[in-house]
This record gives sequence, C-alpha cells and structure tokens, in this order.
Amino acid sequence: MSQIASSGRNKGIDWLTLSLYLSLLVTGWLMLYSVEFHPDHPYAFLDFSTQIGKQTIWLGGAIILFIICLTIDWKFWNTFAYPIYVLSLLSLVAVLIFGSEIKGAKAWFSFSGFSIQPSEFTKFATAIALSSYISYYKSNVGSLRTLATSMTIIGIPVILIMMQPDAGSAITFTSFFLLLYRRGLSPIFYILGFSFIAIFVMSLIIGPVEVSILVLLVAFVILLFNSPMPMRHQLITLFGVSLVLFIVLHINPYYSLLIAGIVMFFFLFSQFRRRNFKLLILVSVATVLAVGFGFGSNYAFENILQPHQQDRINVWLRPELCDPRGSLYNIIQSKMAIGSGGFQGKGFLDGTMTKLNYVPEQTTDFIFSTVGEEQGFIGSLGIIVIFVVLMIRITVIAERAKSPFIQNYAYCVAGIIFIHFFINIAMTMGLMPVIGIPLPMLSKGGSSLLGFTFLIATLLKMDLSR
Repeated sequence: MSQIASSGRNKGIDWLTLSLYLSLLVTGWLMLYSVEFHPDHPYAFLDFSTQIGKQTIWLGGAIILFIICLTIDWKFWNTFAYPIYVLSLLSLVAVLIFGSEIKGAKAWFSFSGFSIQPSEFTKFATAIALSSYISYYKSNVGSLRTLATSMTIIGIPVILIMMQPDAGSAITFTSFFLLLYRRGLSPIFYILGFSFIAIFVMSLIIGPVEVSILVLLVAFVILLFNSPMPMRHQLITLFGVSLVLFIVLHINPYYSLLIAGIVMFFFLFSQFRRRNFKLLILVSVATVLAVGFGFGSNYAFENILQPHQQDRINVWLRPELCDPRGSLYNIIQSKMAIGSGGFQGKGFLDGTMTKLNYVPEQTTDFIFSTVGEEQGFIGSLGIIVIFVVLMIRITVIAERAKSPFIQNYAYCVAGIIFIHFFINIAMTMGLMPVIGIPLPMLSKGGSSLLGFTFLIATLLKMDLSR
C-alpha cells in the first residue's frame, strides 16, 4: 500500500518546482515594493497608477495564466507548435511597424499605460517549435539538414529582434544550444564558439597583434608535439621560441609576430614534407581564421559599433577607458549597493542606496543590487541557491520525461532561465556587459513575468503526463 501511495504522490504536480517558482515570484514583488516604497504612501501596491500597482496587476495575471496553463493538455503545444511559432514571428514583425520605441528599441506594444514585449513570448514559441522539430527527427542533430533547420528556427526570431534593436533579448536565444548539446551536437562547435569569444575579448584587452602571436604559439605547440623529435628536444625548442617571442614582444610586437610567423611556416613545411596533410590543413585553416577574427573583431569594434555599444563592452573589459559619471556609473553604484549590504543586509525597506535611487534601472536590470543591499550576502546567496535548485529540478523533470518533446522542451526552459540568471547577476557585479536582460520573476516587467510563467507552468503540466 505504501508503494502505491508513493507512486501516486510521484505522479502529481512537482511541488518543489512550484514552490521555487512561487518563492521567486513573492521575493520579486517584495523587492520591487521596497524600491517603490514611500512612508507617505505605504499602500501604493493598491494604486494601479504606480509602478508597484501595475506590477501587482501583472502578478495577478501571472497566477491566472499559471492556472490556465495547467488546464491545457500538453499535447496541444506539440500539435500547434509551428502555428504558434509563426504567430510569434508575425508579432515581431508587427512590433517593428506598430510598436512603441522605448529607450531606443522598438520592441513594445503600448496601451493604457501598459507595455507588452513580444520577444518574451517568442522564447516560449521557439522552445516548443524547436522541441517539436527535434523530437520528430529523433534528435539527430548530427545531420546537417536537421542542424541547419534547427539553426533557422532559432535564427529567424534573433534577426527580427536585432532589427528592433534589442541585443539583450537576442542573446538569450543562445540558450537553445543547451538542448542541441543534449541531443548530440558535437562539442567542437562549443569549443570553437568559446574560442572565438576568448579571441574577441583578448583582442580588446591586450590587442590583436598580441593575440595573433599567442594563436601562432598555440599552433606551433600543436605542430611541435606532432614532430618526430624526442620529447626533451621538443621542450627545449618550445622554451627557446617562447623566450625569444617574449623578449622581442617588449621591443616591437610586430617583430615578434614576424618571428612567430616564420617559425610557424618552418614547422608547417616540415609537416608538408612528412605528408601529414590532414594536420597541415587543419592547423593552417584554424590559425588563419583565428588571426583574421582577432584583427576583424577589433576593427569592427572600433569602426562599426555605435559609441553606446562600445561603452557597454568597455565597461566590461576596459573600465579604465570609461567615464565614472557616465557609462561606468551604473556598475559602480550597483557594486556599492551590493557591497554595502554586508553579510546580513540593511533590512527590508532600509536600503539607503535603494531609497535614494542611486542605482539606475534598479527595478529591472539591477534588481539584484536591491537584494544585495537589503538582504546582504545571505539573501543574495539564497536567491542564487533557489535559481540553481530550480534549474537542477527542471533537468530532473527532463530526464524522467517519457516523451522526447517534453524532454526537449524542459532543456529549453532550463537554458533560458540559466542565460537570464547568469548574465543578469554577473552584469550587476561588472562581470558581464550591461545588455538589458531581466532577472526571471524578480525584475519589473509584465512581459517577462508572464513569459517565464508560461514556460514553467507549461512544463509542470507536461510533467504530469509521467
């Protein structure tokens, strides 16, 4: 009897995931209330003309939406995944024509004091479309056709969102690569992706010439240790070449680059003589692409990006070039607010920097700075733990799902939450560029709140099918 009862409980709604979602929902509302709190108007959440009043309406709408999602058969989303996806794309086109421009981006439909951002719902639509497509083709993302189609499903909304332009929302669509990895996409794609990101970052920090020298040195190491000479000679050669490059680099970087190129050519020629054409081609192509990308990304940064876009990246990578009272101001104030909270925090409604509005956008992009100031290290760690446990729980739901569609969708949800969580919190501490990504369920905004409610409620309904 106990086994039957246990089985029955296991087939109910996932209460842990629901509790984590509700915890974030309540915490987010309380933090927004704290930001907007004024002693003369303590019941502002009942005044729907105020920001906290509007957020209260969105909160009620999210709860209603959650209940509605639990009444819809999960197979509906699989059956109508493509029509919903197409409708979401049409909404992105419509917002470019009829939308309202806010802070330089034409990304919202505005009516009666409220705004709706279609891109938040497009994440859900893309998740079910991609999940449906991959489950139909039995997760064979190793196939070029399947991979190309999957990338098209992800890429079309990204292009439309970039036309608004809203780079922050567009970046969140990289979360779907978690699903592609789970479904067998080769790790080499991710290694290449992170390598190019590293090259871009280093080309801005230390310069494209220095990065090119480093790339040539790495290629030289690969060729050196594929040569027939003994290990002792290989290590001596590596030490000697590295020492020469290091000395010449401090005299003239271009001379060092020339020497690295000559050494590289010599070892490429040795591989040619040994008829090791596969290694020769692989190393040559990779080196040319890496060096070209280093110089190209540096040129694009200096000549193609707009000044405000350059400032965002400089704040992240080269803060010494930024104006502390200009582009660097948000990050400085955010760090000060988080640091001022100490271990236990200043207490709910007692955040001085929050009350004096020192941190711009503290209800949206920088809501975590309010958590840090009022709740301190303990509260900040608590929020991080809730998010981590939520993402772990979603992967548990994914792995126990009997339907490939549900499993695919669960990984999409985990990826979307992770990208938002990681970038937003890192952004408030200056570890990532400020790109306008909300913290799920905590940041102000009805579209974001409803969008994440859609994602989680639908997943819990799907999980009931187990």
